[in-house]
Amino acid sequence: MPGLVSPKSSLLGAPSPPIFVPDPTHRTEHSNGTKTPSLTTTRTRPAIKRAPEKLPIDETSLDNPDLGPFLLKLARDTIGSGENPNKALDYAIRASKSFERCSGPGLGLAMSLHVVAAIYCNLGRFEEAVRVLEQSIEVSDPENGADHALAKFSGYMQLGDTYSMMGQLEQSILCYGSGLKIQKETLGESDSRVAETCRYLAEAHVQVMQFDEAEHYCKKTLEIRRERNSPASVEEAADRRLMALIYEAKGDSESALEHLVLASMIMIANGQDNEVATIDMGIGDIYLSLCRFDDAVFSYQKALTVLKCMRGENHPSVASVFIRLADLYYKTGKLRESKSYCENALRIYAKPTPGITSEELASGLTEIAAIYEDVNEPEEALNLLQKAMKSLDDTPAQRSTIAGIEAQMGVIFYMVGRYGEAWRSFESALSKLRASGERKSAYFGVVLNQMGLASVQLYKLDEAAQLFEEAKEILEQECGLCHPDTLGVYSNLAATYDAMGRVEAAIEILEHVLKVKEEKLGTANPDFDDEKKRLAHLLKEAGRARNRKGKSLENLLHSNSQRTKEEGSKRQSGFGYET
Repeated sequence: MPGLVSPKSSLLGAPSPPIFVPDPTHRTEHSNGTKTPSLTTTRTRPAIKRAPEKLPIDETSLDNPDLGPFLLKLARDTIGSGENPNKALDYAIRASKSFERCSGPGLGLAMSLHVVAAIYCNLGRFEEAVRVLEQSIEVSDPENGADHALAKFSGYMQLGDTYSMMGQLEQSILCYGSGLKIQKETLGESDSRVAETCRYLAEAHVQVMQFDEAEHYCKKTLEIRRERNSPASVEEAADRRLMALIYEAKGDSESALEHLVLASMIMIANGQDNEVATIDMGIGDIYLSLCRFDDAVFSYQKALTVLKCMRGENHPSVASVFIRLADLYYKTGKLRESKSYCENALRIYAKPTPGITSEELASGLTEIAAIYEDVNEPEEALNLLQKAMKSLDDTPAQRSTIAGIEAQMGVIFYMVGRYGEAWRSFESALSKLRASGERKSAYFGVVLNQMGLASVQLYKLDEAAQLFEEAKEILEQECGLCHPDTLGVYSNLAATYDAMGRVEAAIEILEHVLKVKEEKLGTANPDFDDEKKRLAHLLKEAGRARNRKGKSLENLLHSNSQRTKEEGSKRQSGFGYET
């Protein structure tokens, strides 16, 4: 079963394609490739003259065709000067009204609405931003020329970014796809800007763990790069790193390693030593997954030497290498070295350098917590996870990350017997994942299963059955009927049905599980033997009164659970139940 980690990826930090917001006071020929960046919180703008405190313009003057461009410029100047964003919003809204009165639907109105939406996002008013961007898409007509088409593209991309900030990633991807379609129709299939959007879509699909789709768009990006760019470009190296991430997620470590080695060679040729060190960390990760430990240590130490020299001893990237070395030494049984590297990383995170993001801090603490969980120090792991949660803001964009941390805490609470706290952690995680639009992902199904197990321990059997049933439907759809995660949920649901007195339903499920395991694992597998004994027990008791004491449920829930706890299960195995 996959580990309970945040579905967010640490390699998805590339900036989004620039948003097309033309300036009416300085029109550019956007058909020749120039694009004006949009206003967002993460993009800096040059300092410009401070806007006046008060604009003495009456609403009746909005019919003046010169007023819209003037107000829009004031809005931009106000944002650039760092003044009250509400003043900029007022200017932008009035500009859009002036464009609407004087010229109606068209380029001027669309671009003013883009600015209004950007300010709404800066203020955290995402729902209003969505409404405005939908209007901007409606008033943009691609048939009026390339500028109008790219304005519509910009609207879709900005709308996708807004949905992403709201945590609605599936809706975000739909918007990006609509934008890409318009961009292709306007610029052609092989334009370099199309490559950037394809890459952006690939990253978005990785975030929701749709790796086949991500691979498709990343391949398209590489094809366009080869056609339009010179070979061995920095952009190609970045695309190969993303492709390596996708292949690693799909379990194809050899292909991932090939792309990372090529990316490293490109960066060396371009003199990007800093990036080479980062790629070496990824190469070390692949070697570790392949159990090539000596090669992994060499790659990590090589990266560590460069990063210390270029970024300093206390940089978060140095802590990241320490964490990887700690994980490696844990997996090779060198627990003292593992804990030593964890402590080195924690010293850096205790006094983070300026510029470290809350996401970087939370990710590092979460990874260290997982190692402490592995070395059987659950309280220290919980302490680190709580610090990681506190470092994050409870915003829609970060709720999926927080949900992943809560789910990991739930696993630890369960393993130490704190079932009530485990149940509450899973409940909170699931509510955030539902709000983020991830209710149909395999990860969501896994967390449902975990909460079902916590419900069993609290004797909430009706609730447990509902959770297992929902998890079963999702995992059947996302993973297939014969996937180990799906079979694990079948087994848990059968045990719960038996405890509830629904013997026939339990027998039907266990017969299916036995059939699949016999075909996939063989009759010599201990899991097969456990399921066979459970089914024989049910068939023996079928047709007579059931003893629905808690002991029945304890006997039927996977017989290897106690053995797994005694052996010290890893975080990937969750509760020790078969999944």
